[in-house]
Amino acid sequence: MRKINYIVVHCSATKEGVPFHASDIDRWHKQKGWNGIGYHYVVTLDGVVENGRPEEQIGAHVSGHNKDSIGVCYIGGCDENMQAKDTRTNKQKVALINLLIKLQVRYPDAIILGHRDFPKVAKACPSFDAKKEYSWITKEYGDE
Repeated sequence: MRKINYIVVHCSATKEGVPFHASDIDRWHKQKGWNGIGYHYVVTLDGVVENGRPEEQIGAHVSGHNKDSIGVCYIGGCDENMQAKDTRTNKQKVALINLLIKLQVRYPDAIILGHRDFPKVAKACPSFDAKKEYSWITKEYGDE
């Protein structure tokens, strides 16, 4: 079993309201030459949590921390002009909270962060302050 120190929230960097799925991200990542989808979970516009890579496998979602993290991606994160925007639907917000609580319980030592919270990440991903918004989950369900 891998030692998980981080649960990392991402966005797919796609336009608001345009539906995509884990299978689409898998295809995109394979086109980049990767083995497949880099995230462990994908949250669709309607709040369905789709599986990506199995948790036991190292992800491909945050440079330098793939070995010790779980990657969660919600569909969206950009406005019509592809500028960063928090586009989470209400169903995505609920699904993310439920998923993050389950992951926090499973990995009580982990800290929930956004992709942008890592050093050398020059991205707005996930287009909102995940560290601040979800800090209560770590406090409530983690071993902090």
